[in-house]
Amino acid sequence: MNKVKSRIKAVTVEELGVIGRKIVTLKGIEIGIFFVNGSYYAWRNLCPHAAAPVCEGVVCGTRLPSLVYQYEYGRDQEILRCPWHGWEFGLTDGKHLVEGGVKLRGYEVEVEGNDIYVLM
Repeated sequence: MNKVKSRIKAVTVEELGVIGRKIVTLKGIEIGIFFVNGSYYAWRNLCPHAAAPVCEGVVCGTRLPSLVYQYEYGRDQEILRCPWHGWEFGLTDGKHLVEGGVKLRGYEVEVEGNDIYVLM
Protein backbone atom coordinates (compact mmCIF):
# COMPACT_ATOMS: atom_id res chain seq x y z
CA MET A 1 0.00 0.00 0.00
CA ASN A 2 1.38 3.43 -0.95
CA LYS A 3 1.34 5.93 1.84
CA VAL A 4 0.27 9.45 0.88
CA LYS A 5 3.10 11.89 1.56
CA SER A 6 2.64 15.36 2.98
CA ARG A 7 4.40 18.28 1.32
CA ILE A 8 5.77 20.49 4.08
CA LYS A 9 7.53 23.83 3.67
CA ALA A 10 10.91 23.47 5.32
CA VAL A 11 13.01 26.51 4.45
CA THR A 12 13.49 29.22 1.82
CA VAL A 13 16.18 29.29 -0.83
CA GLU A 14 17.65 32.45 0.76
CA GLU A 15 17.83 30.89 4.23
CA LEU A 16 19.70 27.90 2.88
CA GLY A 17 21.83 29.79 0.35
CA VAL A 18 23.92 31.61 2.92
CA ILE A 19 25.19 28.56 4.79
CA GLY A 20 24.16 25.62 2.56
CA ARG A 21 22.56 23.72 5.47
CA LYS A 22 19.69 24.13 7.88
CA ILE A 23 18.24 21.72 10.43
CA VAL A 24 14.47 21.92 10.80
CA THR A 25 11.84 19.96 12.72
CA LEU A 26 8.97 18.65 10.61
CA LYS A 27 6.27 16.38 12.06
CA GLY A 28 8.43 16.02 15.18
CA ILE A 29 11.45 14.77 13.19
CA GLU A 30 14.72 16.70 12.86
CA ILE A 31 15.80 16.91 9.23
CA GLY A 32 18.90 18.49 7.72
CA ILE A 33 18.34 20.30 4.42
CA PHE A 34 21.51 20.69 2.34
CA PHE A 35 22.40 22.54 -0.87
CA VAL A 36 25.05 20.53 -2.73
CA ASN A 37 26.30 21.24 -6.26
CA GLY A 38 23.10 23.02 -7.30
CA SER A 39 20.63 20.50 -5.82
CA TYR A 40 18.77 20.15 -2.52
CA TYR A 41 18.83 17.10 -0.25
CA ALA A 42 17.04 16.24 2.99
CA TRP A 43 18.40 13.74 5.53
CA ARG A 44 17.08 12.66 8.91
CA ASN A 45 19.30 14.07 11.66
CA LEU A 46 20.07 10.62 13.04
CA CYS A 47 23.25 8.66 12.40
CA PRO A 48 22.51 4.96 11.75
CA HIS A 49 25.61 4.02 13.78
CA ALA A 50 24.84 5.46 17.24
CA ALA A 51 21.87 7.85 16.79
CA ALA A 52 24.09 10.95 16.79
CA PRO A 53 22.80 14.24 15.35
CA VAL A 54 24.61 13.55 12.07
CA CYS A 55 23.41 16.70 10.26
CA GLU A 56 25.34 18.83 12.76
CA GLY A 57 28.60 17.31 11.53
CA VAL A 58 31.24 18.88 9.33
CA VAL A 59 30.53 19.16 5.61
CA CYS A 60 33.80 18.42 3.85
CA GLY A 61 35.52 16.26 1.26
CA THR A 62 37.36 13.00 1.69
CA ARG A 63 40.33 10.98 0.58
CA LEU A 64 39.74 9.34 -2.79
CA PRO A 65 41.01 5.89 -3.72
CA SER A 66 44.63 6.30 -4.72
CA LEU A 67 47.95 4.50 -4.84
CA VAL A 68 50.06 3.85 -1.76
CA TYR A 69 51.62 7.08 -0.42
CA GLN A 70 49.47 9.15 -2.78
CA TYR A 71 46.67 10.94 -1.00
CA GLU A 72 44.13 12.46 -3.33
CA TYR A 73 41.44 14.70 -1.83
CA GLY A 74 38.08 15.09 -3.55
CA ARG A 75 34.28 15.40 -3.32
CA ASP A 76 34.74 18.71 -1.49
CA GLN A 77 31.53 19.89 0.24
CA GLU A 78 29.81 16.59 -0.69
CA ILE A 79 30.58 14.59 2.46
CA LEU A 80 28.86 14.79 5.85
CA ARG A 81 31.02 13.62 8.76
CA CYS A 82 29.16 12.51 11.91
CA PRO A 83 30.21 14.64 14.89
CA TRP A 84 30.40 11.70 17.33
CA HIS A 85 32.47 9.00 15.63
CA GLY A 86 33.48 10.47 12.28
CA TRP A 87 31.42 8.20 10.04
CA GLU A 88 31.26 9.77 6.57
CA PHE A 89 28.20 9.86 4.32
CA GLY A 90 27.71 11.17 0.78
CA LEU A 91 25.34 14.14 0.85
CA THR A 92 23.97 13.33 -2.61
CA ASP A 93 23.09 9.68 -1.95
CA GLY A 94 23.22 9.25 1.84
CA LYS A 95 25.51 6.22 1.58
CA HIS A 96 28.24 5.51 4.12
CA LEU A 97 31.59 5.76 2.34
CA VAL A 98 32.87 2.38 3.59
CA GLU A 99 29.86 0.23 4.48
CA GLY A 100 27.76 0.42 1.29
CA GLY A 101 24.68 -1.06 2.97
CA VAL A 102 24.55 1.67 5.64
CA LYS A 103 22.66 4.77 4.59
CA LEU A 104 21.08 7.92 6.00
CA ARG A 105 17.27 8.16 5.90
CA GLY A 106 16.43 10.56 3.09
CA TYR A 107 13.37 12.53 2.02
CA GLU A 108 12.30 13.88 -1.35
CA VAL A 109 12.74 17.61 -1.82
CA GLU A 110 10.79 19.95 -4.10
CA VAL A 111 11.51 23.58 -4.86
CA GLU A 112 8.76 25.96 -5.87
CA GLY A 113 9.77 29.56 -6.36
CA ASN A 114 11.63 30.59 -3.22
CA ASP A 115 10.29 27.76 -1.05
CA ILE A 116 11.86 24.37 -0.36
CA TYR A 117 9.47 21.55 0.58
CA VAL A 118 10.10 18.11 2.04
CA LEU A 119 7.83 15.19 1.23
CA MET A 120 7.12 13.05 4.28
